[in-house]
Amino acid sequence: MYRSHTCGDLRASHIDSEVVLSGWVHKVRDKGFVVWIDLRDRYGVTQLVFDEERTSKKLLEKARTLGRETVIKASGKVIERASKNPNLPTGEIELLVTGLEVLNESILPPFTIEDDTDGGEDIRMKYRYLDIRRNPVKNNLIFRHQVTMEVRKYLSGQGFIEVETPYLIKSTPEGARDFVVPSRMNEGQFYALPQSPQTFKQLLMVGGMDKYFQIVKCFRDEDLRADRQPEFTQIDCEMAFVEQEDVLNAFEGLTKHLLKEIKGVAVEDFPRMTYDEVMRRFGNDKPDIRFGMEFGELNEVAQHKDFNVFNSAELVVGIAVPGAASYTRKEIDTLVDWVKRPQIGAKGMVYMKCNEDGTYKSSVDKFYNQEDFANWAKATGAKTGDLILVLSGKTNETRSQLSALRMEMAERLGLRKADEFAPLWVVDFPLLELDEETGHYHAMHHPFTSPKPGQLELLDTDPSAVRANAYDLVLNGNEIGGGSIRIHDKETQAIMFKHLGFSPEEAKAQFGFLMDAFQYGAPPHGGIAFGLDRLVAILGGQETIRDFIAFPKNNSGRDVMIDAPAPIDKEQLEELHLKLDL
Repeated sequence: MYRSHTCGDLRASHIDSEVVLSGWVHKVRDKGFVVWIDLRDRYGVTQLVFDEERTSKKLLEKARTLGRETVIKASGKVIERASKNPNLPTGEIELLVTGLEVLNESILPPFTIEDDTDGGEDIRMKYRYLDIRRNPVKNNLIFRHQVTMEVRKYLSGQGFIEVETPYLIKSTPEGARDFVVPSRMNEGQFYALPQSPQTFKQLLMVGGMDKYFQIVKCFRDEDLRADRQPEFTQIDCEMAFVEQEDVLNAFEGLTKHLLKEIKGVAVEDFPRMTYDEVMRRFGNDKPDIRFGMEFGELNEVAQHKDFNVFNSAELVVGIAVPGAASYTRKEIDTLVDWVKRPQIGAKGMVYMKCNEDGTYKSSVDKFYNQEDFANWAKATGAKTGDLILVLSGKTNETRSQLSALRMEMAERLGLRKADEFAPLWVVDFPLLELDEETGHYHAMHHPFTSPKPGQLELLDTDPSAVRANAYDLVLNGNEIGGGSIRIHDKETQAIMFKHLGFSPEEAKAQFGFLMDAFQYGAPPHGGIAFGLDRLVAILGGQETIRDFIAFPKNNSGRDVMIDAPAPIDKEQLEELHLKLDL
């Protein structure tokens, strides 16, 4: 028997019990006449004790030779700890060791296995299996498991059935690049790894499985960042015989359940805003509504005042930063430099202070009077002591720039609190987006999203005005889920493909199987997919998904631990009918 208890089990009630523990040597403290060893496993830490009076000399010497991370088995009697540790669940006891077996020795780890480690990110990624032994990573993985189990429990209780869909599928245009897999048995042909199970879950609705879900791996060959990986996990869901309201209510329920069960937080209010509204008020379609600083459009009160920068702009817009009128000129200059960075792209920034004495002070004083500035304050909702920051330029670019500045100011002011949760539904997205480079429209969500009722005819006359029967769930400034009511008849789907630039032949080749299925009584249906990695990270008080994935890729899409991707040998290439000119 390797263990009768884990290293987190033992308490004062176990005193005088004979037990067996196994785990990793966490620390060794040798005082000459006594040796203490902290033994660690997934469940906790138990102190082992060896001393000259009660331990054989041979056993004491053996304990002194143990290095960190050596795997051992220790047997003995649980005794009361002389110097108790109130910060440790096992801190009232220790194990007086009578038997010790080395199960596997360890070489010196490349970084210390401690909560506050000395290992940088690159080295910890390379030795991820060691990093998982640290409490922060281990606890994140346990937390992810808890969230996943609650998802399964809730959806199963609501009548959803988990169904697995294929990983080797056909390449389809869904917005990102596919990962492709060559077929050995079908020369010159390729599978693709799914970007989502979209068409399969729709086919399940045709098959009568009216409530489906799947916790599923998806793959997108795109550039990476902190909240994006080439392989990621979705909570994928679909329902038949539903309208938008049914889907929103169902998954508000899931979100409330997770917040209550995982975080102990009761959230009742799920406000809804249209896409046009959130863009106007916050400058992006996934706003963080835990704090204010809503946009105030200033065109009417800031243009035609001899300040050509504003007069030539499509949009002049500002935010009121609470309590920041005390910022020095040097602090404001750092903000100007911040918005001028290439990542933001603004050409400059205007500011206005709302002074405590009721006056206003601005970087453009010579162009405006106090009455003008009072109108700025009114438009932005600024109060005494606030600082108004103003950007101008093309509408979409300026909104994006000010949105980034709003989030930066919230971070600096500590307004984005990890223990506060503010969900938001964003609805009525545009159905199509115009690619300004090509002049062609593409689907803002995907080609299977239905237009809002009564708007199908607008596709021929005013495509940009058509709104989608689509919705995103935003939590704390992050999109955690998105979905739509789907097209469920062949004729409408054919019209959609036509407006996306597919010829009838191309549509048939790519999606003929789905359009054929629609002819056999496809029910009205819709669904949603949550990004599990991002959802877990936000519930865990973070926004970097990598910390909640067991074996993540780096920012170049590489697994530095196993050194992948990697070349394959010539024989494999030949079997796959591939030839590389290197």
